[in-house]
Amino acid sequence: MDTAVVWFRDDLRLADNPTLADAVARADEVVPVYVFDPRRRGESQYGPEKTGGHRARFRRETVLDLRQSLRELGGDLSVREGHAEHVVPEIAERVDADAVFAQTKPATEEIQREHAVKTALPDAVAFERRWTHTLVHINDLPTPYDRIDDTFTPWRKEVEDAVEIRDPVPEPDSVPASADLTAGEVPTLPDLGIDQPADDDRAVLPFDGGETAGKRRVESYIWEGDHLREYKETRNGLLGADYSSKFSPWLAAGALSGRWINREIERYEDERVANEDTYWLVFELLWRDFFQFQFLKHGGDFFTRSGIRGVEKPWQRDRDLFDRWAAGETGVPFVDANMRELNRTGYMSNRGRQNVASFLTDALEVDWRWGAAYFEQQLVDYDVASNWGNWAYQAGVGNDSRDNHFDVLSQGEYYDDAAAYITTWLPELEGLPPEYAHRPWRLSDEEQASYGVELGVDYPRPVIDIERRYAELG
Repeated sequence: MDTAVVWFRDDLRLADNPTLADAVARADEVVPVYVFDPRRRGESQYGPEKTGGHRARFRRETVLDLRQSLRELGGDLSVREGHAEHVVPEIAERVDADAVFAQTKPATEEIQREHAVKTALPDAVAFERRWTHTLVHINDLPTPYDRIDDTFTPWRKEVEDAVEIRDPVPEPDSVPASADLTAGEVPTLPDLGIDQPADDDRAVLPFDGGETAGKRRVESYIWEGDHLREYKETRNGLLGADYSSKFSPWLAAGALSGRWINREIERYEDERVANEDTYWLVFELLWRDFFQFQFLKHGGDFFTRSGIRGVEKPWQRDRDLFDRWAAGETGVPFVDANMRELNRTGYMSNRGRQNVASFLTDALEVDWRWGAAYFEQQLVDYDVASNWGNWAYQAGVGNDSRDNHFDVLSQGEYYDDAAAYITTWLPELEGLPPEYAHRPWRLSDEEQASYGVELGVDYPRPVIDIERRYAELG
């Protein structure tokens, strides 16, 4: 074909990008396009914003990095603002494109946008979609996605027994550019109506956006730091850059692919060591895949109160309790420390995510969708399927048939026994012994005066009697 438009979505990379590679292989001219769609920001139906400052900054940096990489190959990235179903067809018509190549994704809004773009294209323009964002390709599933098991372990075992992971697709040597289109400016966060987030030197990583930074993180974590050999052992950490891989922001934006990371893991196993720790990172990539395919199977049911299992619970719509949770002002230090890290850096450990989600849904019984929407706003590594799937799972309305809760008190004392994490994010508790840093409500008035911490003034009193609540939950 003469000309192909490549509509970049959440696949902002050159390496292992079948959408771009196929367009380059088949067209004389390639027109890469990225659209800042206003529907990806603004207030959600649950109150929080759809995109907060941390993720918006990461996305902008990722777009800039992609543009630079394309320019180094002779191409460019045209950037526009507007509704994708208006922008992409207009560009396709302007450059007289034969086809539009695009990533396809499983969540409801993403599918709707894809269909809207396809429908709006001129009849002569083909729409070529590619599945690009999972470790296991959808066409390689041993059981079609609409009939897969709703529990992770049986699905994982079936896939591991039957599927050979495909090799990453090489990045193109060059991208033949079209001279018929201006590149356009990449909007700043204020241009998008989003406040620039402040830096915080307590952040586990700076999380610079883009494929270049993502590959640099892989090099640092796997090869320079040699941390993969101990991944499972350290992954429940709370402080520091290297207790876990932290590849998730680049995976969520599509700046890195699961298959590319898997190839690095295999190379590490060949050259250094293969053990349970190295396998565990692949295990977690499969967890990510599982939710992608579950969203294809169940669609919008994942966003309902009762979830994919139709479980009715008496969810509270207490905005004050929710706001205290979101601000890290519940008076329960392990919860508050995690929420303040999230708010100030856009990131939180997996251990922290499980605990704050359980506290909101199990201890406070606040509508789980409010929490999922708040994570959507704040997380630099937000992915619709992983986020909403995990929240539904924790709320007892998703894929897990068990009804378990996390005791955030015992969890905090186990994973942060010296209260180093708590006092990093709650410096007002820094002078307390660990047992009181975890449970400051146990301080007598005399002890509060002795340690210089006044509950209700320096640090909030708990929003509920949390020890009693966990006794009720059993």
